[in-house]
Amino acid sequence: VQLQASGGGLVHPGGSLRLSCAASGSIFSINDMGWYRQAPGKQRELVAAITYGGSTNYADSVKGRFTISRDNAKNTVYLQMNSLKSEDTAVYYCNADLTYRIGTGNRNRAAYWGQGTQVTVSS
Repeated sequence: VQLQASGGGLVHPGGSLRLSCAASGSIFSINDMGWYRQAPGKQRELVAAITYGGSTNYADSVKGRFTISRDNAKNTVYLQMNSLKSEDTAVYYCNADLTYRIGTGNRNRAAYWGQGTQVTVSS
């Protein structure tokens, strides 16, 4: 199982970016998915999360600017980031709580992380 994140880059303040994260491998089901970020010298923090059914949760700092969504058929989660600010600069990581297959008839549940994608907001 692996999570592949993409979509980061350099953007001016006020600009937009869309991050994507696709899960692949012997996946049976995916429960919650989310995006976290870690700025230099700071702890990793939750940005947004979404359940399989589409219920969402956001950090106060991004409410009204970021939107998380997912495509269950594609095992993919997205983060649309609008009105970006310099304080949004960080490495963004996707996370998935999923159940995967082991051999024949066996399953295990674990949380997986993507490799991180850099988002830089600067003029």
